[in-house]
Order: sequence, then structure tokens, then C-alpha cells
Amino acid sequence: MKIQYFRDTDTLYLEFKSSDIMETRELDENTLLEIDSNGDICAITLEHASERTDVHQLTTEGIAV
Repeated sequence: MKIQYFRDTDTLYLEFKSSDIMETRELDENTLLEIDSNGDICAITLEHASERTDVHQLTTEGIAV
């Protein structure tokens, strides 16, 4: 899993698994879902992230080892 924040575009990218993306679905004008050939969500992109989330506060729990 990978989380990236791009300050210059105020974009938050959450990658759940690295896979070949077969489709990108637009949930709204600022939210994209990337889906693989199995229909699994691989990533979510959030535009205007600082207005929609607390990008400056990251907490992790239950990380698998």
C-alpha cells in the first residue's frame, strides 16, 4: 500500500495494490477509482485533498507484518 500527497497539485493518491489498471471510474469531478481486470479497486485519487481531507495528519493502525 502506498500513500502519496502532491502538494503542487493538492492531490492525494492512495494505492492499495500495484496492478495493471483496466478502468478508471470518476465518482465525482474530484475523485477517481482505478480498477483492475478482476474488478478490484487498486487506487483512489482525490483532487483538492487539503479541502476534503486532513492530509497533514496521518495515523496508521493494524499494519500487517
